[in-house]
Amino acid sequence: MNLYCQDESRFGLHTHTGKMLTAKGIKPIAVSLQDFEFTWLFGAFSPINAKKLLVEFPFCNTDTFQIFIDLLSETDNEELMLLLLDNASFHKAKRLLIPDNIVLINIPPYSPELNPAEQIWAWFKRAFTNKAFTSMDEVHQFIDNQTKLLSDSIVKSTCCRKWLFL
Repeated sequence: MNLYCQDESRFGLHTHTGKMLTAKGIKPIAVSLQDFEFTWLFGAFSPINAKKLLVEFPFCNTDTFQIFIDLLSETDNEELMLLLLDNASFHKAKRLLIPDNIVLINIPPYSPELNPAEQIWAWFKRAFTNKAFTSMDEVHQFIDNQTKLLSDSIVKSTCCRKWLFL
C-alpha cells in the first residue's frame, strides 16, 4: 500500500511573472508574453517512498485523467495506491473506470493546502517565473529538464506532512 498526492498544473507561453531583485530605485525589466497556448502536467507523488509519475497532456479533462490513472496503476500492479486529490469535476466523472489497485480520496473543497502536490507545482513554477518562452517546444523542454531535477529527496521533503501519518 502506498499514498500518492495527485494534481495537475498548466504551463504555457503566457509568462508567469514574479518578484525580481534590483537595486533600490531601479525598476526591474522583464520580457513578458501574452500568448495563450498551454500544456498540462499531471503528477502523482508519494511522500512515503518518493515514487512519482509525471505525464504531459494537451488537455485537462476526464479522458486525460483516465489515461493518467491507468498509467499510474500499471507502474505497480501489486501496490494498492491511495490517491489523494482535489475535487475537480473530472476526478469524479461517472464514466471513469478506476483501476482495482487505486482508491481515490478527495480532499475537502477549496482546500489546496491539504494537497502536498501543490507544493511540487510551486517548485516547478518558481523555476518557470519570469521566463519568456517563444515556442511550446521550449516549454516542453523546460518541463523535461525540471522533471529530471525532481529528485526523490525533493519529493519526500516537499510532500511529507506529519498529519498524513497520524
